[in-house]
Amino acid sequence: MSSVAEREAEAQPAGGGAPKRLIVLFTHYGCLTNRWFPAKSHGALTAADYEATTLKHLAPYASKLLMPRGIRAMNEWSFGRTHGQNNDPHTQVMGSYFTCYPVTPESDKFGAKSTGRSLDHVCAEQVNPNGVDPLLMQIGGVRTDSMSNFSYRKPGEIFSGIGSPTTIFNNLTNLFGQGSMSPDTYKVVRGKSVIDIVRDDLSTLQRYDMSQADKQKLADWMDLLHQTTGTVRAQCSEETAAALGLTSQTVQAASQGGGLGVDLSKSTNIMMDLAVLTAICDQNRVIFMKFPGTMIFKWDGVNHEKDTHGISHRIGTAFMGGDCLAGVNDMIAQIDDWYAKKFAYLVGRLDSFDEGDGKLLDNTATVWFQEDSDGNSHNLNNLPIIQAGSCGGYFKVGQAVNVFDGKADLTRGNSEGACGPGDGDVSNADLDGTGTPADIANAPINKYFCNLMNAIGVKAGADGFPAKGGTAEVTHFGKYDDTKLFANESNAASIKNPGEFKELRASG
Repeated sequence: MSSVAEREAEAQPAGGGAPKRLIVLFTHYGCLTNRWFPAKSHGALTAADYEATTLKHLAPYASKLLMPRGIRAMNEWSFGRTHGQNNDPHTQVMGSYFTCYPVTPESDKFGAKSTGRSLDHVCAEQVNPNGVDPLLMQIGGVRTDSMSNFSYRKPGEIFSGIGSPTTIFNNLTNLFGQGSMSPDTYKVVRGKSVIDIVRDDLSTLQRYDMSQADKQKLADWMDLLHQTTGTVRAQCSEETAAALGLTSQTVQAASQGGGLGVDLSKSTNIMMDLAVLTAICDQNRVIFMKFPGTMIFKWDGVNHEKDTHGISHRIGTAFMGGDCLAGVNDMIAQIDDWYAKKFAYLVGRLDSFDEGDGKLLDNTATVWFQEDSDGNSHNLNNLPIIQAGSCGGYFKVGQAVNVFDGKADLTRGNSEGACGPGDGDVSNADLDGTGTPADIANAPINKYFCNLMNAIGVKAGADGFPAKGGTAEVTHFGKYDDTKLFANESNAASIKNPGEFKELRASG
């Protein structure tokens, strides 16, 4: 099999055969788009381009960042059912965000659930060892309602994940020593099953009297095992945990309940470090982290009196329209800045560990998604997305790529179109006015999900939809890729624009 081994070695992407991962950070209520996006929407982005925006904390990593521009998420709530269902601006968006399926029943304003499976589970069943569930980390405590959750193991079944840092830490420390597990079981969970478990058998075979050709095949097979076994597993240790600041004491101190008053300064970094350690140990290759929805920022120099939901509406409550909350846009900017700083922390941690031919970050697609574009308009076009890491050389990095029309001057949005100087209230007209015009930045998010799946090794069946045991490239995801079709969930399934965004690929 020498020719096979040779081809495999030549085909290894950057990272030397290290596992490829999807790590996601999710935040609610959008952002001030006009401050968040760099001025250039297509082409190379330097540190200076980021320093002028909310994303300034990511400037040191500019060469490893990709900003997909012009993307729309599915099932946008709007007056008159023109862009989606008629539930709630958060219920239907959360249920459809990573599934691209409608929610049901539409009569349940706040409790309707997705009719499809979500991206995290579709990926995990194929790329995780033994197809184990993705790691969903709810920072600040678990919330189980439809308005807060996006993860669906199967249609109608919310997957709430884990909110306790202690639980995640204990699961990882079980990998540091064999304990009561059998040696083989321990090797499997450590991700060393191939080279470790079969080593003795291969050595025995080498002692057999066999032809020279068979000896060569066996030697080539052992070489291939070495080529595809990374060294990162050796870093899955108590020493690495300690280097990340993860001890029983620090993790326990960060474990807390949820609620409006939860202090995320105590748990966020710990949860992100646990995500990094999970990646190092190769315990899970699909890691999703989400912040809570409605909460009150009172930490790290931010001292708000109103909750994040009310602030996103500009009036301090969850209602739509009313008197502007004094200084509200600066409050949103503070929230945006804090989230960006935390994403930069995660990126920096991933970039600090060697793996294969590069860094842990280089073998991931680490993506910050936001529930909507502007939290007042609840619009889903012109979605703010930032990705760090090329996922083993699959993606372009160091640039923005406008997948909508390729123009370098795609709008940055109009989030400060209400409650600016001299503007004392938010009218019904302002509800759309802070968003991006509905006829631009509408490339379907389904295609980007296809990129992410293909990058980490998910396969599709003959129809292009992800399928266990498939061999084809993923070209289809979800029920619809046109948000207007969601206005009637009985519409026939339709993916009008199949395939991934080829322009996001390093080889595209």
